[in-house]
Amino acid sequence: MNAPATAELPVVVIGAGPAGLAAAAHLIDQGIEPLVLEAGPTAGAAVREWSHVRLFSTWGEVVDPAAEKLLAPTGWTRPDPATYPSGGDWAEQYLQPLADVLGERVRTGATVTGVSRAGRDRIVDADREQQPFVVHVAHIGGREERVFARAVIDASGTWATPSPAGGSGLPALGEKAAADRITYRVPDLKDPAVRARYAGRRTAVIGSGASAFTALAYLADLATSDDGAGTKGVWILRRGISGSTFGGGEADQLPARGALGLAAKAAVDDGHADAVTGFRTETIERDTDGRLILAGEDGRRLDPVDEVIVLTGFRPDLSFLDELRLGLDERLQAPVELAPLIDPNQHSCGTVYPHGHRELSHPEPGVYLVGMKSYGRAPTFLAMTGYEQVRSVAAAIAGDLDAADRVELTLPETGVCGGAGLFDAPDAAEGDGGCCAPAPQLVQLGAPAAAGAAAEEAPAGGCCGS
Repeated sequence: MNAPATAELPVVVIGAGPAGLAAAAHLIDQGIEPLVLEAGPTAGAAVREWSHVRLFSTWGEVVDPAAEKLLAPTGWTRPDPATYPSGGDWAEQYLQPLADVLGERVRTGATVTGVSRAGRDRIVDADREQQPFVVHVAHIGGREERVFARAVIDASGTWATPSPAGGSGLPALGEKAAADRITYRVPDLKDPAVRARYAGRRTAVIGSGASAFTALAYLADLATSDDGAGTKGVWILRRGISGSTFGGGEADQLPARGALGLAAKAAVDDGHADAVTGFRTETIERDTDGRLILAGEDGRRLDPVDEVIVLTGFRPDLSFLDELRLGLDERLQAPVELAPLIDPNQHSCGTVYPHGHRELSHPEPGVYLVGMKSYGRAPTFLAMTGYEQVRSVAAAIAGDLDAADRVELTLPETGVCGGAGLFDAPDAAEGDGGCCAPAPQLVQLGAPAAAGAAAEEAPAGGCCGS
């Protein structure tokens, strides 16, 4: 079968989440036909898996303008822009109606298994850029399909590939064998079966981002409820506690994001969780009762826990893009032009300037990674960042470089600035480039012990996370 002329082809968008559906809306706005391929059974399938979690962005910040333009003729009205949706709200009240408007342009149950140039593997130079993209798709039931595209926008996210508990980026020894007591998601404690799993139990939470804050706050709420007596959290951080560990607090321009960190701090201050710092998990073992013992790279062994919640971030699945010539940063697995802006080794300010097609381009013209996947392993992605990305990319594909290069977004600051500091420095002083990792210790921030003052006495602009 010969490949059709490239100009006649649609743009394939991988993933029917917030960024993917917004990309489709912007392509339509540019007069370009999109084809959205979603592996899950519905639009927003990944978002639905954390439907119980409330966003720290308001409705006014999570609805894309081009998408709203498509929805308007249907009578759809945006919910109160000052209120905060849950993941379930976002999926049901926005993503699904948008997918319905897009209609047959969205195909669910369609897993992309490979992307290449028609008739060219990644080695071949000859006439490469004149060939359309070929996308291999596996459908539910085993049917396979080959789809041709003029360009490919990968908005598949990172939800399906969470990072492991192991401190070296690899699963800890015994982690896979302990899978029955480990989750890589914030648990829904409103679900009776899930609630029973954690009520009255001792649970380790590994991680230092918004998801870890949320899990700690949920466990603290459970501990104070009628059925949660004896619930205890053990918060495991790979670095020390500094002034920025809990985020920007009241200085965060997204108030709900700042409140998450304050809720995590309260969980520790109120004795519902202990914080273990400077701990990088090497091994997960079972004791004679089946409980889990976490052993660190430094030889420490923690008291047994009943459950472990691993919230150490996500990483992109690049396996189905292996035949494309991608330019990715060797650390973050993000596009090379974007990586310096989001590298947590350099800063954590949240002041990444809005970016678009130029920062997202690759040696392979016509392919773009957008949304969460564009950040690779870096944290702090916002939906509005993804919307600006796809607006620019759609304009670039349409050949409107003036629009593609125009900045149409101002991002809110986190209230936290600074680099990652000296990763292993035990007593980094102010001004030496590091502010993290006090000597490994168990601390209760509300306790009068000197260790408990670390969060309050760290230098301004403190910089660490796990």
